[in-house]
Amino acid sequence: MRAVVYDRYGPPEVLRLEDVERPVPKDDEVLVRIHATTVNRSDCGWRKAEPFFARYFTGLRRPKRKILGMELAGEVEAVGATVTEFEVGDPVFGVKGFGAHAEFVCILESAGLAHKPAGMTFEEAAAVCDGAIIALACLRKADLGQGRSILVYGASGSIGTAAVQLAKYFGADVTAVCNTKNLELVRSLGADRVIDYTRKDFTKNGETYDVIFDAVGKHSFRRCRRSLKPGGIYIETDLGFLWHVPMLALLTRRIGDKRVTLPIPKYTKENVRFLKELIEAGKYRAVIDRRYPLEDVVEATRYVETGQKTGNVVLTVHRNGAGAIA
Repeated sequence: MRAVVYDRYGPPEVLRLEDVERPVPKDDEVLVRIHATTVNRSDCGWRKAEPFFARYFTGLRRPKRKILGMELAGEVEAVGATVTEFEVGDPVFGVKGFGAHAEFVCILESAGLAHKPAGMTFEEAAAVCDGAIIALACLRKADLGQGRSILVYGASGSIGTAAVQLAKYFGADVTAVCNTKNLELVRSLGADRVIDYTRKDFTKNGETYDVIFDAVGKHSFRRCRRSLKPGGIYIETDLGFLWHVPMLALLTRRIGDKRVTLPIPKYTKENVRFLKELIEAGKYRAVIDRRYPLEDVVEATRYVETGQKTGNVVLTVHRNGAGAIA
């Protein structure tokens, strides 16, 4: 099968398309023929081994897992002997740690895999899970509901577009911050008001919020503190990759009335099924910026690393018959 591999850390050019051995599912696994996957910032971080301590998970001198890719959508090609939830031919979508930048991948039946939402393309389904599950972990920490206000900074990225939609679903009043070109998109996702960061600085307008959610890791608690209401929560999405965030989370539990939280996303079947239900109820949609064929993964990765993508960047893998649109 074709797969994107890398055997050393470095720039996007370390990625290359190769023929590798097709995986065989174990008794409790499903073999998925992948129609679409994505390139996200986690893939880029693992490839570069940044921050350096990421090598604790991926390999000190060289990567132990040579195929990146977290998100996937495709069709069940084969099932293990004990699998009961899925059958050959089922359209599925989900998320796993590595391995989705390939034509086939094996994934545990009990992992973050579910039947694809009705009426959704494989490309759209591939662009759902990572950003939405990170946003979901953050928003559950915030205890959002009617009467609660949240500001989402970086509202046009993968995590940000998910956060706006999920915050509205939970009943919050949503202010979204993005650049000029994405103002209308973010409004269409349900934001109650939108701030263009190229023209206005939300930290200087005198408004305060119950929650400030930095979906792109470009602000700081110190800068945003005055924009939080008493008892307010600042949420950082770099999950500890910024060394000071865990320290702030611990410190603000004991000092002051405003706190920093450090959410840990859970890529579980329960969360994937929850997103499927929202999609089928018309409460959530994936946002796709660009689509590239698998062989253009280097170009796709370069674009992701500009930091200017809107929503998600998709890689198409199999495009036969039902491949892209079923």
